[in-house]
Amino acid sequence: MSVSADIRRVSVPDIRARKGGEPIVALTAYHAHMARLVDPHCDILLVGDSLGMVAQGLESTVPVTLDLMILQGQAVVRGSRRALVAVDLPFGSYEESPEAAFRTAARVLKETGCTAVKLEGGVGMAETIRFLVARGVPVIGHVGLTPQAINQLGSFRARGRDEAERQLIAADARAVAEAGAFCVVIEAVAEPLAADITRALAVPTIGIGASAACDGQILVLEDMLGLSERVPRFVKRYAELGRAVGEAVGSYAAEVRARAFPSAAHTYGGPRPSGPEQGLHDGEKGTRAE
Repeated sequence: MSVSADIRRVSVPDIRARKGGEPIVALTAYHAHMARLVDPHCDILLVGDSLGMVAQGLESTVPVTLDLMILQGQAVVRGSRRALVAVDLPFGSYEESPEAAFRTAARVLKETGCTAVKLEGGVGMAETIRFLVARGVPVIGHVGLTPQAINQLGSFRARGRDEAERQLIAADARAVAEAGAFCVVIEAVAEPLAADITRALAVPTIGIGASAACDGQILVLEDMLGLSERVPRFVKRYAELGRAVGEAVGSYAAEVRARAFPSAAHTYGGPRPSGPEQGLHDGEKGTRAE
């Protein structure tokens, strides 16, 4: 699917207006080329701090830095044209105070060109969300399982299975919505709780391991494409690209070792007329000698 030159990005009001309507399609993205591929199909692309685990091999999202989030956010904005791009604020960059959160968020918006930021936390972060929104920073909330708190939580288990925890998560969701978050991610909570929260909130909910009743869904792109070795129970693999990559690289390695690659079709012959596209694919412009 191609994207026309006059395409308009999905906006914060567009997402807010989807409450109870057509479900919101969201995915994570960390690279320009993947953003380009998925952008025509998505309403939101989230540059998640999950990139620390998915792309950097970290054990959790806690070590992810602000500089890394900005670098990858820039790539996703460059690679996309339609979807609203949001960038996670990483652990330690916003919790100290609303003022610190604003400085971080302002830097992210300015340096990446994204539309919104996402931060984790409920009641305890409501004041910060209110502060940001009042100063022109669109915020996506995130409640339920909050990966940045893994050292306190102790595990990535699902939340909201007992009454006390249900009440806390429901209160968190209400607090961030009332503080001005334009939508709320609900991660890894019991299905009835996610459905109840969706009915209760005036803003859209986006589920990940939550409920089909949510106003939208998000998954980590590498998980749903079969590029991750281990994935949570709530992930449906829509492809097995990891296997395909292994097979393709295996074929390449075999041909190299057999001196079957490169063949004549993939090497340069004798002298050719010089021109502006010498050394490139026929009809293409670029910087690679192809």
